[in-house]
Amino acid sequence: MNNAPQRRPVIADVARVAGVSVPTVSRVLTGSVPVSDEKRALVHAAIEELRYRPNAAARALVSGHPSMIGVVAIDTTRYGYSQTLKGIEAAARDGGYVVVIVVVDSSDPVDQRAAIDMLLGQAVAGVIIIEFDPVGVAVADAFPLTTPAVAVGTARRRSSRHPRSYLDDQAAATVATQYLLGLGHRTVHHLAIPLTTGRVGRAIGWQRALVEAGAPVPPRVDAAYDPASGYRIGRSLAEDPEVTAVLCGNDELAIGLMRALGEAGRSVPDDVSVVGFDDQPFAAMWTPSLTTVTQDFDHLGRRAFAQLDALMRTGTAPRVSHETPRLVIRESAAPPPAVRSR
Repeated sequence: MNNAPQRRPVIADVARVAGVSVPTVSRVLTGSVPVSDEKRALVHAAIEELRYRPNAAARALVSGHPSMIGVVAIDTTRYGYSQTLKGIEAAARDGGYVVVIVVVDSSDPVDQRAAIDMLLGQAVAGVIIIEFDPVGVAVADAFPLTTPAVAVGTARRRSSRHPRSYLDDQAAATVATQYLLGLGHRTVHHLAIPLTTGRVGRAIGWQRALVEAGAPVPPRVDAAYDPASGYRIGRSLAEDPEVTAVLCGNDELAIGLMRALGEAGRSVPDDVSVVGFDDQPFAAMWTPSLTTVTQDFDHLGRRAFAQLDALMRTGTAPRVSHETPRLVIRESAAPPPAVRSR
């Protein structure tokens, strides 16, 4: 058996199978010069037989139109970023584009401008800016309006200069907090991810739900993104008997918090209820399985590309595309001991 990888067909192979010249195949692919119906049919039949897919970069050279879109992000490995990038890349590929990613992890405006200039030097057709963080917001605000651009976020933002796709985490956090209050908890503490523009939708939704319910509003507890941060802060929260319910800014903080609570002898959910955010793959597999807010980042990326595609093709796009994440109820939240003992 020959296990050597098969060579990917090229335009010359299509020409050979179709019995036409390479320039004829090129004309059929680009539509730049009329070709007879007979030759066009032969070329398309050869394309199907060979499963030929034109290289996007080569197509751009032939057609004179950019075939790349750029994505700006501060991170490519963190869950929300990676899943959003996955959705963007899949939708762009279906649309015949290749994706160029520029990582900007500096808060210095000079560095941000240099990254923007480097990206625009690639002759991209359009750009998607992931503004899950302050750097992304700054890049979006500085990005010139001369190139089609769409911003992507996890909260509403009225001041955006570009069309925007987002997940309404403020509304989702309100629902999650109301769920914990509905179980009988006197209040809900919030272990927050870093602020984006001085405010984060999850923190706003949490606070709003408490105020509307007439419940005490504890001080927001600021953390990083990683489990170790949740663990460190969780050791302090575990010592406070008033803490019976915690809404975490992401699932990783929730996992770190639950580890700290367990080491302190406080059971989840018997003593403390914990709710996460994002619904990462490990959330359902944890013990106890994590009640969390599921966010469809993949679809977020696809929605953002759809906006950008419309903007590139027509010059206009819907200003806003949004979805509200939903709460997934599992095992990590329950009524507090005082309610269960009645």
